[in-house]
Amino acid sequence: MTPKPMTLTVMDIAISSPERAGALYRPAARWWCAAPMFGLLGGCDGAPSRNILGSYFPSWMVCALAGLALALAARAIFKALGILEELPVPLVVMLAIGCAGTFAMWLIWLS
Repeated sequence: MTPKPMTLTVMDIAISSPERAGALYRPAARWWCAAPMFGLLGGCDGAPSRNILGSYFPSWMVCALAGLALALAARAIFKALGILEELPVPLVVMLAIGCAGTFAMWLIWLS
């Protein structure tokens, strides 16, 4: 009786042991599986950062703080005009204004 090769199924991919000549353990197969991922490494040259008072901060953090400030300013304006009480879900509206400000600053400042 011939022993059946032992396989481990992970996400519907059979990975055989190297002693049993599994297809995924051949060096050529490994390189072909890894080759598409090498192209994705070209964008990893560094994160955009800004020097603020001698410390480097990620640019997304600066944009997020500006969006937060915009949302707080919009809330103060809406409250002064009496619009805040009329909004059905003010938290969602303020979140949308903050996100819009964050993304707009990212596009204008960093593109």
